[in-house]
Amino acid sequence: MKIKKGDTVEVISGDDKGLRGTVHRVLPGRDSLSRRRQKGTRRVGKDQSRDRVVVSGINLVKKHQRRTGDVRTQVGIIEREAPIHVSKVALVCPHCQESTRVGHRVLSSGAKVRVCKQCGQTID
Repeated sequence: MKIKKGDTVEVISGDDKGLRGTVHRVLPGRDSLSRRRQKGTRRVGKDQSRDRVVVSGINLVKKHQRRTGDVRTQVGIIEREAPIHVSKVALVCPHCQESTRVGHRVLSSGAKVRVCKQCGQTID
């Protein structure tokens, strides 16, 4: 995936459009074979339609949490960040501070780095 934990991203569509936040967690799509296969389908590898990220302050949902036994859990209405699909966010370049697409470049040392398509600077 082109977005990693700790990156600053901007929401490009949806209710939170235009807001920026940092990525707390990256949830890549699971292996398609682990899901129940339908007759006549053969999929191998990751399912990109399930790639999601959790961004601070974005896609806030309210969860009604009730007391569960003797365990000390937070009780009442809890507001937390829900995962958002990775196609609805764009990476913000740390150099030019604009939302941008991400390219890749292989350095002479053999390392693969992410590159900003706007200014050409390396992101990693």
